[in-house]
Amino acid sequence: MVRGLRFHPLLQRRCIVTSLPRQLSLLRNATLPDGSLVDVELNGEIVTAVRPASGLPVPGRELDLAGFMLLTAPAEPHAHLDKALSWDLINPPAGDLGLAIESWRAYSSVMTVGNIADRAREQAMAMLRNGTTAIRCHVDTLIGPEPLRGVQALVQVRRELAELMDIELVALAGSDIPDATVEAALDLGVDLVGGAPHLAPSPGDDLRRLLAIAKRRGVGVDLHTDEGLGGTPTIVELARIVREWTVPVSAGHCVRLGTLEPEQLAEVIVEILASDIGIISLPITNLYLQGWDHPVSTPRGITAMRSLIDAGVRVGAGADNVRDPFNPVGRSDALETASLLVTAAHLSLDEAYDAVSTGARSVMSLPVAGVAVGARAELLAVRGSSLSEVIGAASADRFVIHGGRLVSQSRVLHDVAAPQLIGTHELELSRTTN
Repeated sequence: MVRGLRFHPLLQRRCIVTSLPRQLSLLRNATLPDGSLVDVELNGEIVTAVRPASGLPVPGRELDLAGFMLLTAPAEPHAHLDKALSWDLINPPAGDLGLAIESWRAYSSVMTVGNIADRAREQAMAMLRNGTTAIRCHVDTLIGPEPLRGVQALVQVRRELAELMDIELVALAGSDIPDATVEAALDLGVDLVGGAPHLAPSPGDDLRRLLAIAKRRGVGVDLHTDEGLGGTPTIVELARIVREWTVPVSAGHCVRLGTLEPEQLAEVIVEILASDIGIISLPITNLYLQGWDHPVSTPRGITAMRSLIDAGVRVGAGADNVRDPFNPVGRSDALETASLLVTAAHLSLDEAYDAVSTGARSVMSLPVAGVAVGARAELLAVRGSSLSEVIGAASADRFVIHGGRLVSQSRVLHDVAAPQLIGTHELELSRTTN
């Protein structure tokens, strides 16, 4: 928790009051993914120098990162903070996307601005502790009275956490949500237009409706797109409509791309590249939601990451849902997403981490960040000596830096019984005896 900021009592039970955030001027003795040891100089929010480590001690506004790997901080390009941490409250049936939507809509009628904000705040802080310093959150525009409860809650949370992280908001509008409600969400401070046209009775009509709202308001779009293993992809029409747009355009999920034949996929990728659409993969949620009707040889619910990356498409990845009807698990940790990309999408370690950091920031249209001169000081230090160890072991020992300030530090204490060591003589005697 940050001194001087006021949070809900829910957070006060989970956090220790510290002197954070703390402005930093120098990070010493950090390990980079290529194995080099460096000192990194900061001037406010910007990295101003990266040089070989001197090994000198670290006083004052400096931070000693000996034993830690220094990385570009993760960004979450597709979150649902308004839904997060609701699984235990709803107790929904496990199942596919349709069941998840039904469960969520039934529960949403009893939600208030206050309890949405409480869960959203708790989830955002959990992500910050693990290293995420920027979040794009899709927030539902709800059916019935007070359809903007979620929007009001997330605007409040964004304001509360403004010193600690960057939060973008997307108005998630179903086909039954009136245009006026989407416009009202934009008036309240939502940044982008969103929706899920592929789920509409007439996908093309809903896609054009949402894009018309965005064009009228001069804002970008981030659409849930082709979130299924079959059906006609809508992303081609999306790409053609926004071909000359200058505002950000991104598409999340895109699971259907992962099941297209190579020739058809190649044609779709040409359209994506021509419109520079950012593609956002969400492995943990789509691996959970997709394939329930395939008990044998269950397909992977994940977009065509290898083909997209090889073609030069801007690709990011996120966790999507965390412990809600759309995904009952999740650690609020970008390293979990990176690990799944290695396992399920067959990406390299470097590609997987890039997808949750630099790639995610690109599809979110955020400034370049990382350990490079001139980059924004959005950084994560994790205990470990290699990217394999960092992603695989995902040590909770971490330092999180947002805009050049230390905003979170986690320390882990292990207290484990010591093994009974057997010397060489005793081992040989044991073998002889047995």
